[in-house]
Amino acid sequence: MKIIITGGAGFLGLHLAAFLTKKGYQITLVDIAPFEKSEYSESNKLEICDVRDKNKLESLTQGQDIIIHAAAALPLWSNDDIYSTNINGTKAVLSLAKKYKMKRVIFISSTAVYGVPKKHPIEEGDPRVGVGAYGESKIQAEDLCFKAIKEELNVTIIRSKTFVGTGRLGVFEILFDWIHDGKKIPVIGNGQNRYQLLDVDDLVAAVYLFCLKNEKKYNGAFNIGAKDFQSVGKDLQELFDFAKSGSQILPTPSFLVKKALWLFDKIGISPLYQWVYDTADKDSYVSIDKLTKTLHWEPRYSNSEALIKSYSWYMKNYDKIKSKKSGVTHTVGWKQGILAMFKKFA
Repeated sequence: MKIIITGGAGFLGLHLAAFLTKKGYQITLVDIAPFEKSEYSESNKLEICDVRDKNKLESLTQGQDIIIHAAAALPLWSNDDIYSTNINGTKAVLSLAKKYKMKRVIFISSTAVYGVPKKHPIEEGDPRVGVGAYGESKIQAEDLCFKAIKEELNVTIIRSKTFVGTGRLGVFEILFDWIHDGKKIPVIGNGQNRYQLLDVDDLVAAVYLFCLKNEKKYNGAFNIGAKDFQSVGKDLQELFDFAKSGSQILPTPSFLVKKALWLFDKIGISPLYQWVYDTADKDSYVSIDKLTKTLHWEPRYSNSEALIKSYSWYMKNYDKIKSKKSGVTHTVGWKQGILAMFKKFA
């Protein structure tokens, strides 16, 4: 079977490529960003391609059986890039998948489409209310997928919680950096809210199982997140205990901190975007019943286990990570911005 993965140079793309290659599939990866070729199998085909470039994408799509659409412009990108990449890129992928009669499209969406809900656990049929350009663009991309399903294309939409694991940096590099240095970790609120994460290996396993399915019951939206998770404070404490760095959580007043982060965000000196700080002090977890019952599968890793796996990798690669420049993807650390000043006093 031949599988093409958009966003192939990213954190998830790398993990998908490694797993699916071991399963014996022929893998083509496309991305606008350069590939770290040493991290991929020699059998993988690595192609530089913007998903908005339909003509070039078409030349790579012909003959493929499945497309995993993981390419996305992340919240730190410009609004224009977010909307054009996440919406027009998805439109191109679906059009080509239909043209070449591909067996399935797997679209990596996000639970950010639910905004800041009051009801928990969140179910697939609950309202979608995008926060900011990223959340709004994911909703519009999903709508394109639902339309394609009605036109008889097999499309799976995976609404993933924030995923971590070996190789994950981005905003988590800031957390790990502070833990490494034994700093107190400010949390918005008191840390007693439940905030579900997901291990990337569990996400990859679910994607693989969907690749095997041709029936219509595997179409539509599916939530995925860790099955086992505690409060933010308890999950972080397990990570602190593992790291033995002396870090501890530092509760902060939600209202004042959110107002400050909103301001810092608007003037471009905060690494945190609106959906992150809007949900940071609230419960945020989804029901994964639909996915587990449909696939007859459950996630293996808890929140704390996923965090510890990710931090362990970070420590083993600490010098290499610190030698790289910051950026706006999940494979490099993000600039700490105003947080760098607060770190001095933590």
